[in-house]
Amino acid sequence: MDIIQSFYDNMASQYDKLFLDWSVTTKEQATILDRIFNANGFSINSRILDCACGIGTQAIGLASLGYQVTASDISDGELSEAKARAESQSVTLRFEHADFCALSDTFSEQFDIVIAMDNALPHMLTREALESAVRSIIGQTKEGGLFVASIRDYDSLLQEKPPYSPPYIHVTEKGKRVSFQTWVWQGNNYHLTQYIIDDEETLQISKFECEYRATRREELTKLLFGSGCNEVNWKFPEETGFYQPIVIARK
Repeated sequence: MDIIQSFYDNMASQYDKLFLDWSVTTKEQATILDRIFNANGFSINSRILDCACGIGTQAIGLASLGYQVTASDISDGELSEAKARAESQSVTLRFEHADFCALSDTFSEQFDIVIAMDNALPHMLTREALESAVRSIIGQTKEGGLFVASIRDYDSLLQEKPPYSPPYIHVTEKGKRVSFQTWVWQGNNYHLTQYIIDDEETLQISKFECEYRATRREELTKLLFGSGCNEVNWKFPEETGFYQPIVIARK
């Protein structure tokens, strides 16, 4: 099992601790994405593939709005968690195990909208791997359809290559949760260690490790055009309310 699968399988049961209230976040992010889809001519009749669904943060929220959602991921641990969360909220959607670098191995159909949120694409550690992922994703997008993804603002981060991310501190009725990341850079790649400190009832400290490649917006834009998109636009947090820059590409 590769480091990406291990990272998400191990973190699946604790991923929601990164949010103050995961359920509220699903609704907020679904509203943001719905607004983006509507602005680009799509409605709840659109068929969506969330090809990096994780524990269902975006997929479940969009399904609750009425979209027909298929959710896929490379991590069986996160898929299991997402299925349980969808069931607990009485939300219906389809789940599949799939590698977004080879979506055609799992899906024969194309989708109106494909999404890959929460910095999923920078798991591709070389330009060639990223190109493979982009071609796979656009290949499952209908002509005239949208691909929507979010990544960190690496154009800014690469100027200083910070050694850590600012912590998130969530105060709840039971106590506190603190999460932060340390980053060890090697060129444009970095080794990430995610720490989650849960002091709500009994103190628990968890540690998860993974690898990323800082992907500049220009690089991703060129790959999208080269993979069959004819329009690529970037939206930033001050415009969308989402915490990362979002790329919107039309095939």
